[in-house]
Amino acid sequence: QVQLVESGGGSVQAGGSLELSCTASGSISSIVVMGWYRRAPGKSREMVATIDRGGRTQYADFVKGRCTISRDAGYTVNLRLNNLKTGNTATYYCHLGYKITRHSPRWREWGPGTRVTVSS
Repeated sequence: QVQLVESGGGSVQAGGSLELSCTASGSISSIVVMGWYRRAPGKSREMVATIDRGGRTQYADFVKGRCTISRDAGYTVNLRLNNLKTGNTATYYCHLGYKITRHSPRWREWGPGTRVTVSS
């Protein structure tokens, strides 16, 4: 019922920038939190940045100072990555925490992943 559509991934040289976008659709009553996670080759998935329903943000230490997460009034979240490093090469996944009704428990959904490749 809920789908996350991601875009913006690609291949860039070190020092370049990318903006990832994720739009959620379906039976969503309210957004609790949206964010981006990444999985690098041979490593587990880890949080990159999140933004909650109040607009409060959190960033992983490895992107602080060169990353901005934002959300519009609807169900779209964006992640701006600047000054990319080769170590940022990974598949990035959109994450959604939401409620299907005002009083329901929180549900979670993951996007299919979008690839970011940074070359030297």
